[in-house]
Amino acid sequence: MPIFMIERRYAERLEVDVDVAATINQVNDEEGVRWLSSFLSTDKRKTFCLYEASDMSAIRRAAERAGLPADVIVELSGEIAPDGSFSPM
Repeated sequence: MPIFMIERRYAERLEVDVDVAATINQVNDEEGVRWLSSFLSTDKRKTFCLYEASDMSAIRRAAERAGLPADVIVELSGEIAPDGSFSPM
């Protein structure tokens, strides 16, 4: 299944909340999307999330239903390691 990176920009500082994460995961399950991990910027106003989904539209639907921004969505082709090797996704 394809892997996507989603950049989310927030107007306010993001506060991490376990209950909110559970709701997001429920919506994702219903849309066939799987949240792999997220990285939070130091100002807590931007996240970079890795997701697994059949296509970009599934991610957009899940984000809209969960009330999350999805400012930039990029499908990833692989990972480049520090030694220069490439591993396809």
